[in-house]
Parts: sequence; C-alpha cells; structure tokens
Amino acid sequence: MTNLDPQIDLPPLIGADASFAAALSDVSRLAALARPALVIGERGTGKELVAARLHYLSRRWDRPLVKLNCAALPDTLLEAELFGHEAGAFTGALRRRIGRFEQADGGTLFLDEIASAGLPVQEKLLRAIEYGEFERLGSGETRRVDVRVVAAANVDLPTMAAAGRFRADLLDRLAFDVVTLPPLRERPEDIPVLAEHFGRAMAHELGRGYPGFSASALAILSAHDWPGNVRELKNVVERAVYRAEEGARRQISSIVLDPFASPFRPRSAIQPDRPSASPPTPRPALGGYVEQVAAFERGLLVDALEQHRHNQRLAAVALGLSYDRFRHQLRRHGLIGRSRQTVV
Repeated sequence: MTNLDPQIDLPPLIGADASFAAALSDVSRLAALARPALVIGERGTGKELVAARLHYLSRRWDRPLVKLNCAALPDTLLEAELFGHEAGAFTGALRRRIGRFEQADGGTLFLDEIASAGLPVQEKLLRAIEYGEFERLGSGETRRVDVRVVAAANVDLPTMAAAGRFRADLLDRLAFDVVTLPPLRERPEDIPVLAEHFGRAMAHELGRGYPGFSASALAILSAHDWPGNVRELKNVVERAVYRAEEGARRQISSIVLDPFASPFRPRSAIQPDRPSASPPTPRPALGGYVEQVAAFERGLLVDALEQHRHNQRLAAVALGLSYDRFRHQLRRHGLIGRSRQTVV
C-alpha cells in the first residue's frame, strides 16, 4: 500500500465507461512500480492527468513531479533542457543550468509528446533511463539520478519504430507497460457526466446558479465526435454556461461546437483536406430496380455527410439511423474510406 498524504488530491479523472475504468485500474497497479511507463491516447484524453496519478499513487508522491513537452523545443534546446548545461556550453549559455532529470531526482519525469524528440536526443534518453546516468552539455562529468520516466504520445510508436523514426530500443525500455486511454467518442455515456461536472464548476467560478443542460443540448453533445476529446468538451460546456443569460432558470439549450463559425470568418490560404469526390454513379439501365435503389441510398448517405460536415453521428441522427446502422450502410456502399469522423 502507498502512504498517500491526505492533503494531496489526486487529479480528477471522471467516467464510468468500462474501458476507461479498466485503464484507471491499470494505472493504479502500475503506479506502485518504479518502472518506466507509456501513456498513449489522442489529444485531450487526459494523458498528463494519468501521469500525475502514476506519480501521486507511487512511493515517490512526496518527491518532485517534473513535466516537459518535447514538442515545445527544438532538439538542441530539448537536450539542454533535459540534461542541463555548463556555462559556455553553447552560445547564450551564460551560467550553469540544472536539467529536468536532476530536478526530478527521486521523483517522476513526465515527457509529453515523446515522439517529437529527435533520434540523437532519444539515444541520450535511453542511457539516462537505462542506467540513470548522463552528462550536462559542456561537461564530461557523469551524473547519476533516480528518476522514474513516464512518457506520453498520441501517435503509433511501434509503427514509427518500424519505420526508423523512433528508436526501437528506447521504445522497448519505455514500454514496461502501456496505458492506452480510450477517446471520448468511445465513452458516450460519460459525456453527460463530464458535462455536468464542467458545467457546475464553471457556474461556481462565475458565481451563478447552475440550471443544467436541456435534453436537446445533451443530444448535441452526445452526437459530436470530439476530436479534441475531454479538453474540447470542457471548452464547449464552459462556453455554453458563460454565454447563458445570467440568472436564467431555464436549462441551457444553446451549444456552440465551433467558436470559429461565422459568416465573416477570414478565408484561409491553406484549404483543409477534403475527401476526394467520388465518381458520379452511372445511371443504371432502364428497369434496373436494384441498381436505382442502391444509387438512391448512396446519394442519401453522401448528402447527409456533406450537410453535417462529415460528422457521422450527426448524419446518422438526420437520417433516423443508429450510429452502428449508419456505419454499416457506409461500408455497404463503399463510403467508409471517404467519410471523416471529425468536424473540421
């Protein structure tokens, strides 16, 4: 058992979905071991919160939890940030700097977006993780630290390793165990629960009462595919609460999924990728009943997708189909590859 200080609140990870609960159970078991770990998931699924949970449920809970986003720095600066440097090690290095590994000594180092680190940095990371040894830039002195590394990624690291874009030996070292977080679209029953949590918190921040969301608003939230996952949902819910009329007792029904939507939005010089237009369906020979029905069904599917910006859940609702039934029809008519599941 871990002796967790009662004053430390674990990062909130809310949800009752079976796959999400299973992931949290894995986190609780993994936390007790002083081994490297990988947290995999799409953006906004809570990877940083899971890393904090791994730290605070471990025996290192009272030691530093140090975080670094590997995508935020070029490799030259990332190496210096990780391992530190001596004065004069490079242009602009006016004084000695302690790196993140030394800062995290005895505790946990969370490396977000680990796939962004270049191969030379990965090589040094491997040695630091494997042996707890490294040198500051500009120094030949080997330093030793006791650091548990938790890394996160939102890409397929094994595929990157197979392509030579990520060191396979570093992946092997990091992947003592892997926690994969399910995206929010696979946890639809958790959406109303999370909306309630974020809505109440925002109302409290604004000093208002919280009337809750209407059934139509919850239906919109549940139908969205949430490419930004929980982070996106939080923004949408908080935006709806703050835009609601202050003091109103009616439930909140207005939901703005895309805050950029406006007839006055500037046109971008870079056009978003669009699915390639399907070739026109050849007109069947006269009397081809089966072919004509199939073409009509296909046309309904394509029109619904285009009208709802290729959001499959909203298109399914518009056609009066369940999501699974809608997906079956897309496959049946050869449209599954050209439809997008996210709102652009």
